[in-house]
Amino acid sequence: MTDIVTVTLNPAVDVATSVERVLDTRKLRCSAARRDPGGGGVNVARVVQRLGGDCVAVYLAGGPLGHTLRQLLEAEFVASACIEIAEETRENFSVRETSTGREFRFVLPGPTVTQPEWQSCIDHLDALHAPPRYLVMSGSLPPGVAIDVYAQLTRSAQLHGTRVVLDTAGPALAAALDAGVYLVKPSLNELPGLSGRALVSEDEWHDAAQGLVQHPVNRLNK
Repeated sequence: MTDIVTVTLNPAVDVATSVERVLDTRKLRCSAARRDPGGGGVNVARVVQRLGGDCVAVYLAGGPLGHTLRQLLEAEFVASACIEIAEETRENFSVRETSTGREFRFVLPGPTVTQPEWQSCIDHLDALHAPPRYLVMSGSLPPGVAIDVYAQLTRSAQLHGTRVVLDTAGPALAAALDAGVYLVKPSLNELPGLSGRALVSEDEWHDAAQGLVQHPVNRLNK
């Protein structure tokens, strides 16, 4: 049994560079670019591998950049399963301004994924010979993927006794919470929306977090 399987439906090749100052209307001479495999679940798998853990990264990828992503993961010895898609995997860009230390991050929406393509990811996980102890679903959804896909994966994982860890935002987060997950990491921007009210004091933040645990549909399974 694999300890951890991660799911990344909208991975990226992360491109990082630096420049002394970011100026508009100028051609900026940047440092040599660094390319890393990216996306929520992909990054979780990279860290687990470095720590000596047992993990497999499942992700969607296509086109030349999808091939680059696979090569980058292989170079880091990350065990993975790539679900092929027709459109090309996205790139994300970050530029560090060396004179100030500020970082500018440019995040692209990603490829449009068809229903049969993202369904292939669900089918792949359902067909695992030995379900993992934990399923980590992390990252945004690309265009074309159903908002409730994380909820679908959550319900399927629960049938096999797998604990679900979720890190996403918006309607996809709310839908999966209602399906019941083991662990969730809402940001300070996301928690007020989930609780339905503005949060100011420390007690209010605490109560909102406890509200997720004590939700009547048992949003967080123990």
